Order: sequence, then structure tokens, then C-alpha cells
Amino acid sequence: MAQSPSSITKKLEGKVAIITGGASGIGEATARLFANHGAKVVIADIQDEKGQNVAESIGSSNTCSYIHCDVSDEEQVKKLVASTIQIYGQLDIMFSNAGVFSKSHQLILEFEFTELERILATNVRGTAACVKHAAKAMVERGVKGSIVCTASFAATTGGEGWTDYYMSKHAILGLMRCASKQLGQHGIRVNTVSPFLVATPLACNYFQKDAEELEKIHQPHTSLKGSVLKVHHVADAALFLASDDSAFITGHNLIVDGGSAV
Repeated sequence: MAQSPSSITKKLEGKVAIITGGASGIGEATARLFANHGAKVVIADIQDEKGQNVAESIGSSNTCSYIHCDVSDEEQVKKLVASTIQIYGQLDIMFSNAGVFSKSHQLILEFEFTELERILATNVRGTAACVKHAAKAMVERGVKGSIVCTASFAATTGGEGWTDYYMSKHAILGLMRCASKQLGQHGIRVNTVSPFLVATPLACNYFQKDAEELEKIHQPHTSLKGSVLKVHHVADAALFLASDDSAFITGHNLIVDGGSAV
């Protein structure tokens, strides 16, 4: 367990953050880290039992809450933002982290458009809804907030399969770059964090491998020998982009891959 920072080093003191996909994996690690740094956190997810348990383990309802939200439904995202403001009085940080994988290898010659629509509904439309409604709330209240979206190493390269997933992550970069240009006039920063394959419960379930097996897939590709990508590395990157440590950074894609793309 990470030690709680002192009051001097707490980077999100007085801030309110929404974390979608916050019930497990990267989202859970980030929720715990943000709370350790003084933020009041709203965990949004469709995994109700897990989300409730994480919220309760972080703290009381005064510091952390769980709200059911399927980000592919814009109305649910709108209600998520409204509920957060109703509970905590403000919104300073949106970490749009919820996402899904392909159900099949999705080669272009056998491309299934119904599967593409499923992927885009969460990864693209869901992310856009989070950015839109978080930004609207910030603009209306004059908050110079930070919006962080989870993209992927797949956002900057091509793949030998999973074409729909790669497409969806490329779209998140386009969304981030447009939103950062448009929201800069309001003092709102928009960035993405792009991890390589992380051994989250979602990824382990998808690839039918345990965490150790999945981590070994990445090890040959990284320049940082002897290191393994963990969810807390991605959470640290999200904290940097959410906090004032990155006060003059917007429109940036922070890649967390240990030099895999070098």
C-alpha cells in the first residue's frame, strides 16, 4: 500500500475528481492515489459491487462515493457529473478511463461492424461524453480544471489485429487534441495517458492469463530492463496530468511504456 503523502505534498487537496472505470485496474489505483493526495473522489463504473467496495475502502461518503455509470449512455454521464456537483459542490478533474477490448481479432478482411460499434460506443462516444459534460460543468463554474483520458500505446501505432480497438484509441487522441485547443481559452487542460499492456483484471480476463504471464509479454519490448509496468505507474502519470505539476501542459499524450516505442 502506498503511504499517504503529508499535507505539504498532497497535490490534489481541495479538488473533486471523477474516475470512470474506477472499480478495478488503472481506475482503482488512480482513485486510491487521488484520495491519498487529498481529492474527493467519485468512482464511476458498471461493476457495482466492486465499485462500492473500493469507495468504502477509501473512506467515508464525505471523501469517496460510487455512482453507477455506463459511459456509452450520454444521459448517464450527464447525471454522473450533475450528481458529483450535487454531492461535493464542484468538479475539478475528470479522468475518463473506462474502456473495453475487442471481442475478436478483427482483421480488416473479416471486419465486423457491429463489433466496431460496440467498441466505439464505450471507447470513443463514452470518452467524448465525459469530456463534454465535465468541460461544460467546469466552464459554467469558471473552474480551470484538468481532463485526462486513457488512450493506449495502440493510439500511436498499427496492429496486426484488433483493428477496431486500435481505431478507437486513435480517435481518443483526436478528441483530446481538439478539446485541448477549444477549452484552452477557459483554462481547462486536456491530456491523455497511453500505457502499454497492463495486467489489469480486464486484460487478464481477456487474454486468459494471470498477471505474471501477461507482464512477461511486455518485458521483452521495454528499454527499462528489470522493471514491469504496473497499474500504479499509470496512476502516477494520471496524477501528474491532473495536478498543478503539469499546469502548463495541454494537448499532450503521455506514453507510459518503458521505452517500448523507442
